[in-house]
Amino acid sequence: MKFDLHTHHDLCGHAQGKIQEYIEAAIDRGLNVIGIADHSPYFTNEEDQPYPTIAMPKSHFSDYVHEVQQLKKLYSGKIDVLLGVESDFFPEQIEIYRSYYERYPFDYIIGSVHHVDGINIFEKGRWDGLTEQEKIRTKETYYSLINQSARSSMFQILGHIDAMKGYYPAFSFIQTEAVEQTLKIIGECDIAIEINTSGKTKDVGGWYPSDEILELARHNGVKVTFGSDAHDPHRVGDEFEIVQTHLKDIGFKEMVYFKNKQRIIVRL
Repeated sequence: MKFDLHTHHDLCGHAQGKIQEYIEAAIDRGLNVIGIADHSPYFTNEEDQPYPTIAMPKSHFSDYVHEVQQLKKLYSGKIDVLLGVESDFFPEQIEIYRSYYERYPFDYIIGSVHHVDGINIFEKGRWDGLTEQEKIRTKETYYSLINQSARSSMFQILGHIDAMKGYYPAFSFIQTEAVEQTLKIIGECDIAIEINTSGKTKDVGGWYPSDEILELARHNGVKVTFGSDAHDPHRVGDEFEIVQTHLKDIGFKEMVYFKNKQRIIVRL
């Protein structure tokens, strides 16, 4: 069983290709399941699309859902197409986001923290000039937001939970107990985390999360899933088999994916 739950497409403004191209790429790569999970609109902003190169317009959200539903039908019997969304997590706006998602039949929702202290986590200059204590506080704020997203009960999956290292590899070496505490909370909330292979497209290289975090996940009974975070069809399913093998080496016995928000277990 091969699957990929984290793919984007051109509607978000920074990915290449149409949804159908990602589905065709998944079939070519022998996947059984392909999830479409484009970036959620900024639902609380007065403008329809305040950031055209980051997320889709609010006015296109229902069209996005409809297109994926139509493609589900079109490809039935060839590949299982799942309707997902990657949702930004802003704790003060959670109920507004929840009210939008409840209108649609999502198979799963990925909750991702992309902003800390109002700054994008991938902003390359955000670490410049910070003291060690300020770096620790920033990392702890990041994991506090991930804790809150786990507790929100809105998500089946938490996305790339150490992606803040993307353009700042030293992030992984900032020492704080917040990471271990976060994995404990995720386990208690029974939320899955993704192994996301898009780190290879950033300065850090490799995957999210680190092996250290995966060890903590296993210790705390956290379920794991897979997402390439493809922004181009050629990356669909990228390194799935390598991830499976590595998870077995760490001691995981299974991976999961979600359909109709129900967890489906895939033995390794």
